[in-house]
Amino acid sequence: MRQSLTIALAMLAVTACGGRKSEPIGAPSPVAVGASPEEVSKLWQDALNDYSRGKWGDAAQKLERLALEIPPGDSLAVEARFRLAECYYAQKSQLQATREFRRVSDDTPNNPLAPEALLRAGDAFADLWRRPELDPSYGQSALATYQELINRYPNTPPALKAKQRIADLEESFAKKEYKSAMFYLRLKAYDSAILYLRDLVATYPRTSVIPEALVKLIEVYNRLGYREDAGETCGYLRRFHPGTPRTDEVCPVAQ
Repeated sequence: MRQSLTIALAMLAVTACGGRKSEPIGAPSPVAVGASPEEVSKLWQDALNDYSRGKWGDAAQKLERLALEIPPGDSLAVEARFRLAECYYAQKSQLQATREFRRVSDDTPNNPLAPEALLRAGDAFADLWRRPELDPSYGQSALATYQELINRYPNTPPALKAKQRIADLEESFAKKEYKSAMFYLRLKAYDSAILYLRDLVATYPRTSVIPEALVKLIEVYNRLGYREDAGETCGYLRRFHPGTPRTDEVCPVAQ
């Protein structure tokens, strides 16, 4: 009887508490506490010191925290994110660098760092495509980013740099096309070689490989008996690239 009474009282106590489990007394709820202005200032100075010394990993850790502590619209937050992107770039994390550079240019387009951030985003893509024989996807992304910079911020110093970067990229694209054409020439796949050479001349007319590409194109035309095409190309070669070696050989005056 006494045991039954004890069980009944225990069940009554649970019911009275609503069936909830008891919680530990005195456990405080977590409260998010941001860094004080003094702490932010010190963290920024420490990050700059690491940055200036090339201690990219240490600087990145501090800059990542600053990016969270400072309000997004604050100019210091923009500079912190820009320098964070540079730290990633220096550590060969180009894709991560690109994302941070893009955040600077896209989230704060009126900030003075926005044009430079777009330039550096293009640089990060270009750095991933240093060998012309590799997949050109990153090179194309770099080209598109540089062009976007020129369109969004024309006549700015970063835009002028982007034009030179585009010229350098076009050289790499042209060399890639030229190597592909030579590959088909070695296989005696002349029609494919002609397509690559003609596209090369039309797309990248100011690149350094064009004179030799024209000579090769004329050679293929001569081999296949395409006299009219050879004559037109000879005229183009003599007009726009006078003095090219072997011009007289592949383009006899009588032709």
